Amino acid sequence: MSDVSQAMQERIMELEIKASYSEDLLEQLNMTIYRQQQQIDALINEVRELKRQAPEGGAGPSHNLRDELPPHY
Repeated sequence: MSDVSQAMQERIMELEIKASYSEDLLEQLNMTIYRQQQQIDALINEVRELKRQAPEGGAGPSHNLRDELPPHY
């Protein structure tokens, strides 16, 4: 084999290795995005459920200001 042919094969091998690493990284990133989307969807559902459970008007039940006095009074 000539030096040029051997150098070309080595370069091709390096590029194939880099392409393989890039494919693995892309798959890992895709899985990360998929899991994050699942978490986002779950959080959206949880917020909807909390909004559904919240009382209308956003205010809690009325209470007496005496109930807020510190315990030492």
